[in-house]
Amino acid sequence: MLIYIIGLGLYIGHHLFTALRSRVPEHDMRKQFGEGPYMGTYSLVSLIGFGLMIYGFGATRGMGVLYVPPTWLAHINLVLTIPALILLVASQIPAGYIKKATKHPMLLAVKLWAVGHLLANGELNSVMLFGSFLAFAVFDRIMVKRRGDNGLGADVALKPAMDFISVLVGLGVWAAIALWLHPILFGVYALPQ
Repeated sequence: MLIYIIGLGLYIGHHLFTALRSRVPEHDMRKQFGEGPYMGTYSLVSLIGFGLMIYGFGATRGMGVLYVPPTWLAHINLVLTIPALILLVASQIPAGYIKKATKHPMLLAVKLWAVGHLLANGELNSVMLFGSFLAFAVFDRIMVKRRGDNGLGADVALKPAMDFISVLVGLGVWAAIALWLHPILFGVYALPQ
């Protein structure tokens, strides 16, 4: 459990640091250290935290069940993960109307993914994981709004083809995970058995 908590703490903690860090040029660590060293350190901490989190999650399987959700909530989870993956793709490609409308599509994707998985999983390690990600995404959205970051500017040229790509790739990734990859990667079937 300790490794799992350390992994979660590192991964979520350094993302919290990013949400809270100063953007004032003379106090911004990103500017002080330079883009390369800052992002390199950030990536290294992220990978270490992620690795410990994955190992710890597997090691904590069977450590307790907080609640037993009804099977139909697993179906709701499947439905919520569709827009989550579409939004995740939209967050990583040039702007379309999806990205413009949702302002911060990755944070919305994380919230949908986390809520869906909290509905479908009541094991202690699952609640810790998905609850931490949900809390972080809510907190980060509040911080982004406080900084005045309301998404894309009015002058950004939108490319409707990017919406089509987001939907197509998001649905493809969802199908691959739901039908094939989830048991391979995470040890459990995504589709209710």
